[in-house]
Amino acid sequence: MKITWINFLHFYQPPTANNETVIEAAEKSYKRIISALKRNPSIVFTINITGCLLNKLADLGYYDLIKDINYLITKKQIELTGSAAFHPILEFLPNKEIDRQIKINEQILKKYFGINFKPEGFFIPEAAYGPHTAKIVKKFNYQWLILDEISLTGKLNKTDSSVLYLDKKSNLKIIFRERIFSKDYVPTTIFKLIEEQQDKLIITGTDAELYGLRHTDFTAKFEKLLKRPEITTITISKYLSNLKNKQTISLVNSSWESTEKKLKKNLPYHLWFDQKNNIQTNLWQLANLAITVNNKYQTDQNFFWSRQHLDKGLASCTFWWASAHDFKLFSSISWNPDEIEKGVNELIRSIRALANPKTKQIKIQAEKLYIKIKRLIWQKHWHYYW
Repeated sequence: MKITWINFLHFYQPPTANNETVIEAAEKSYKRIISALKRNPSIVFTINITGCLLNKLADLGYYDLIKDINYLITKKQIELTGSAAFHPILEFLPNKEIDRQIKINEQILKKYFGINFKPEGFFIPEAAYGPHTAKIVKKFNYQWLILDEISLTGKLNKTDSSVLYLDKKSNLKIIFRERIFSKDYVPTTIFKLIEEQQDKLIITGTDAELYGLRHTDFTAKFEKLLKRPEITTITISKYLSNLKNKQTISLVNSSWESTEKKLKKNLPYHLWFDQKNNIQTNLWQLANLAITVNNKYQTDQNFFWSRQHLDKGLASCTFWWASAHDFKLFSSISWNPDEIEKGVNELIRSIRALANPKTKQIKIQAEKLYIKIKRLIWQKHWHYYW
């Protein structure tokens, strides 16, 4: 029997994360994954590492880890993808912001992995597909996207692994991760398949932090799995290059956390923007105000600092922690007032930082929004979640 495993791993920590959080992820997950790959030269994974995390790892002195990643890239054990540098939900942003996020991420990848480094694939943060984003990704000459299987029809149907899917809107190649295999601890699932003695191709896409930080693997199933003779791994680009049966499809706006129920209600990105969630709606008002004023005053003497705060404030986590959604998977409810505040503080600092006197009225408008958001956060927290 033979199991072919296509494994996509997403390495990310928010740009507002404190040093201790990033160190814990590096020590428990990132070093573990990279070390396992070095010990098993026949194993290949496709990986996304956001630019903001790479910079943070360098700031914290993880030069050997970055060097090992680079080594595995040169050995073709790691296929790296492009992405957005600060992990925003791209579909909500203006074209100019999406361009900027992609360009900065490319610059960071070239900084650490070589001036000529150019990935074939692209990971949209949270796999939050929309045609607006996909067309821009294609413009940057990426060849494929990885999405959740629900993006095909809006239902969790089995996709056909023998078909090369092409997005009608962007002409990007599409690979779909299988949710049933990705929503558990993947090594446990694969070992069950080995016991069933079935030939199978499985496509998984998870956060890298699953391996160590979010799931304690006391028996080292991950490391044992990589040594099993039944396992063959392949990168996404290699897999797609072998497919000949093409099918053009119209994709559904969705993310890798979308549900059939939410999609029927036209809420493809409900974890980051639900109009019934007054914290999220006000957060986006503040975010859009910060984007507008930042673009208007690019010659401001403090523009550099304003822009840095804006990048951090746009990260998806600010909005995710305001969703109060229960995932029932290695975690509790997605509600954390302190994490929401981190993003809110970055957005208001972006506007406060600008020195031009003409920004006074916008500053006052932003401060009122900021105070309103803070009040909403803590009222909800003390009334419902304390």
